[in-house]
Amino acid sequence: MTHSPVWHPFTQHGLGEPIPLVTHGEGAALYTQDGRRIVDAISSWWVTTHGHRNPRIMAAIAAQTQKLDQIIFAGWTHEPAEALARGLTAMLPPALTRVFYSDSGSTSVEVALKMALGFWANRGEARHRILVLEHSYHGDTIGAMSVGARGVFNRAYAPLLFDVGTIPFPATGHEQTTLDALEAECRAGAAAFIVEPLLLGAGGMLIYPPETLAAMRAICAAHDVLFIADEVMTGWGRTGTLLACEQAGVVPDILCLSKGLTGGAIPLAVTLATEPIYAAHCSQDRATMFFHSSSYTANPIACAAALANLEIWRDEPVAERIADLSRRQAARLAALDHPAIGGKRQLGTITALDIADPDTGYLSTLGPRLLGFFRERDLLLRPLGNTVYVMPPYCIDDADLDAIYAAIGDACAMLAVRQTD
Repeated sequence: MTHSPVWHPFTQHGLGEPIPLVTHGEGAALYTQDGRRIVDAISSWWVTTHGHRNPRIMAAIAAQTQKLDQIIFAGWTHEPAEALARGLTAMLPPALTRVFYSDSGSTSVEVALKMALGFWANRGEARHRILVLEHSYHGDTIGAMSVGARGVFNRAYAPLLFDVGTIPFPATGHEQTTLDALEAECRAGAAAFIVEPLLLGAGGMLIYPPETLAAMRAICAAHDVLFIADEVMTGWGRTGTLLACEQAGVVPDILCLSKGLTGGAIPLAVTLATEPIYAAHCSQDRATMFFHSSSYTANPIACAAALANLEIWRDEPVAERIADLSRRQAARLAALDHPAIGGKRQLGTITALDIADPDTGYLSTLGPRLLGFFRERDLLLRPLGNTVYVMPPYCIDDADLDAIYAAIGDACAMLAVRQTD
């Protein structure tokens, strides 16, 4: 491939690592310019749910391009946005009555944070402190970085970030420490607590139980602290249910959704809020309106794609596909057996494991070596340091799953050989 002016995300171009050119995708696979078929084992960064180029979603996009491509959403509306909002409020918990559109997971979190702070400001209450869970990740814009874990991801931007209250991750056996810390912060008058329900993604695929999520929600409710659920990654069936919150019987005050909202086909995000949060911004006073937008808020083509996704969930046996994939993943994860493998874990369609390496963390030198090994095996697997995870589209077949798990086992064997050389 000739020199490209493209600057890729989360890529250290100075290392000169190969960047394959993908020409098309279908189902659970991507195809490259040099004729390779690549199994998409991470749903192209956790977005593709029903498979690449799902016919129903592609048809909806094509049809909408013949009607309306884009329109300002401040003071104007269109039917795809109206229909999608009706569909979402019918599908999700009834308490979430209001739908605000944006264009990515990160911006949906920014919207949620601004809604929470605006709620208290418009009520005349001085509550500003945002609480976050240790090891969390919520995106790469300034507000989203502020409520994420501090470290190599955002060290250079520290002067821009606001202070937060960090609640310890509820590691097994230490759940009470988490709940006590949350209780103390909530009692002090925090404004909101934002969490990734049940599973922290970029923080290392860390799983905690529904009972802990429910207990954290109860503490927030007892102290009138707004509870924000970032389901950008965990939503749309990844954890085995439509929302991860369902498994804990939890309904948040504010819910962030993106990624699988359009089946992963096109960027779109929503932030859903309860009626009191909307009401705090709704009055005759223009100064209390919600001051947020982007040029492409509620883009009609993206809304049409999301509507098709809702129709797939309504008309097709998506829940059964998810349950079947979860079972097939579990069997293959259990069969992986190597001394270097530890911490095997699963939540719904997501599996993860840690490969023993003295250099742990995101910048572990093991990560790039594994990435290259999997790329040579025609697999899109992108380890988080020494943590390897599998999060495929729901349509993936057994042959492709076998290839993924065989490659993980072979990678461990390869590393063992290199360590003895």
